[in-house]
This record gives sequence, structure tokens and C-alpha cells, in this order.
Amino acid sequence: MTELTPSEHRRAVPAVRASDVDRERTVAALQRHTVAGRLSLDEFSDRVGAVYRAATVADLAALTRDLPVLPPDAPAPSTVPAGAQHHQLAIAFLLAIVALVVLGTLLAITR
Repeated sequence: MTELTPSEHRRAVPAVRASDVDRERTVAALQRHTVAGRLSLDEFSDRVGAVYRAATVADLAALTRDLPVLPPDAPAPSTVPAGAQHHQLAIAFLLAIVALVVLGTLLAITR
């Protein structure tokens, strides 16, 4: 007989006690569904309260049973293209050098 991983065990035995990580994962899913417009803020609030009262994994699953399965979180796309980021960084670096030269010159003149 093979041993189950913790996540497989939770799915196979729904009466397993819910952990803090299980609750956080459920709240994150509810947040994403709220952002997508599937839940109102009142529904979200009610369900989050129920998440923290949930004792078992089955209790948590019941709170998202009527919602579609979400794809894994994708990293947020950058709003600035990579080439533009490098260009902005080069400009900032040059401005810093100019500021240091100007401050150094003023310091040398005032001594």
C-alpha cells in the first residue's frame, strides 16, 4: 500500500481537521472569485467568517463548491516592457552620477 501525500490524504478523508494553511488557501480563492465578480462583498464576508469557523477540510470545500475551479495564480504582468525598464534604470543612474558631480563641485568650491 502506498502512502498518501498530505493533500491527497485531505481529499481522500474529508473529515480531516483543517489547518491554517487550508483556511488561508480558501480565503485566497474567495478573494479571487470576489475580484472576478462571482461573489458580492457581503457573500465574501459571510464566507470568510465561515472559513475561520470551519473545523474540517469538508467544511472548507463546502464554501467553494458552487464556484468554478480557478487556474493557479499567474505572476502579475509588468506594465513596463523590459527594454523600457533598463532604459529608465540607466537614466536614473546617470542622473545620480550628475548629482554627485554637481554636489562634489559645490563642496570643492565652498572650501
